[in-house]
Amino acid sequence: MREKFVVEAEVRSAHGKGASRRLRREGKVPAILYGGKSEPQSIAVSHNEISKQLKVEAFYSHILTVKIGSESEQAVLKDLHRHPVRDEIMHMDLQRVLADQLLRMHVPLHFKGAEVAPGVKTGGGIIEHHLIQVEVECLPKDLPEFIEVDLSQLNVNEAVHMSQLKLPEHVALVELKHGNDASVAAVHLPRAAVEVEAAPAEGATAEVPAIAQKAEAKPGEGEAKKDEKKK
Repeated sequence: MREKFVVEAEVRSAHGKGASRRLRREGKVPAILYGGKSEPQSIAVSHNEISKQLKVEAFYSHILTVKIGSESEQAVLKDLHRHPVRDEIMHMDLQRVLADQLLRMHVPLHFKGAEVAPGVKTGGGIIEHHLIQVEVECLPKDLPEFIEVDLSQLNVNEAVHMSQLKLPEHVALVELKHGNDASVAAVHLPRAAVEVEAAPAEGATAEVPAIAQKAEAKPGEGEAKKDEKKK
C-alpha cells in the first residue's frame, strides 16, 4: 500500500533573507510552490513536521498533498537546501503536478540478491554500486516509489545496466532516451585479490621498467674501478 504524505503549509508574504531568518527562528521553513497552471506561491512549513517526513525514503519520490488553508494541491519535492553544518532545513522547492503532464523525478534503487550472486558467493567478488537512484519520466499516477535491481545472477566482472532494469508500465528512464546505458552495479574482485593474480609466479622473470634499471657503465669506467681496488 502506497503511503500518503500531507504537507501542511501557510502563505508567507514577507520575502528576503531577514524574513527567512525570522521564519526559521519560529521553527518554520521557507518554501516555494511552483509549476502547473498557477503562479509561484511563497509558503512556509513546520520544520519539525517536515523533518519527520524527510526521514521516510518514499517522501522524496512520492506525490505529496500540499494543504494551504482549505485548499489542496498535488506536488513533488524538487529541491531541498540544508545548513552545511547543522542538521537544519533552510529551504524547500515543491513543484505542482498535473495528472495529464509527464513528470521527471529521481527514484531510489533497491538492490536485492547480492548475497547469492555467484560472483560473490563462490567467486570471492564484491558488489560495487555505481548508482543509487535514476531519473524517470512518467505521468504522476505511474510514479514508482523505488526501482528494484536484481543482482542474484551476476558473476565476477559482470554488471547490471540501465537497460536491464525492470520498470513499471508507462515508466521510462531519462538517460536511456539520451543513449546512455550506464552501469548500475557490478561484481569485481577485491583489489588485493587482483594484485595477487597480477603478481609474477615464483621463479618467473618480471619485466623491469627502463627507468628503474641501472645505467650502463661508460666505456673505461669498469676498468678504472678495478685499478682503484688494486691500489
